[in-house]
Amino acid sequence: MKVSFYRYMLAAFAAASLTAAGSALAQIDITKSSVTATSKQMNVPVEGKFGKFTAQVKFDPAKPADGSAQFSIDVASYDLGDESYNDQVRGKDWFDAKTYPTATFVSSAIAPAGGNQFKVTGKLTIKGKSQTVVVPVTVTQQGATQTFDGSLPIKRSQFDIGTGEWKDTSVVADDVVIKFRIVSAHK
Repeated sequence: MKVSFYRYMLAAFAAASLTAAGSALAQIDITKSSVTATSKQMNVPVEGKFGKFTAQVKFDPAKPADGSAQFSIDVASYDLGDESYNDQVRGKDWFDAKTYPTATFVSSAIAPAGGNQFKVTGKLTIKGKSQTVVVPVTVTQQGATQTFDGSLPIKRSQFDIGTGEWKDTSVVADDVVIKFRIVSAHK
């Protein structure tokens, strides 16, 4: 049970680390957007999903440097498919959701990376720990809708996710991959 919980917790941590680019004066469609995190427990991939997050984005592919993105994720909304695991993930060893209820990302720069690819630099904060990260983002435009897809590898240990008996990375790997899809429409 501890191994499975840890696996799910690691996935939750990764999801909390979500970052993404936004859309020029856009409204985010949360029903079509998602944030997941994949970790490995005993070398087996485990994915979890955050159910509650908000985003404020402004993005014009012709002027990426003028864009911005801000995200806030409710870490207690992480769903591993089992309420007992979800309760553990909210606890002090993992997200400590009572003390640190949100994980955030605030962009500081957006730069073109060729074609429909962009690099979004910003500050990711989880469990009170902040790191500057660079997130590769693919932007797809269909009519008034922009979709932002990205993947960000992080180390859970840099954010004190998995403390106490979970600090050891031999059961749950230190590496977590946060994947996101943000769908927005121009106002």
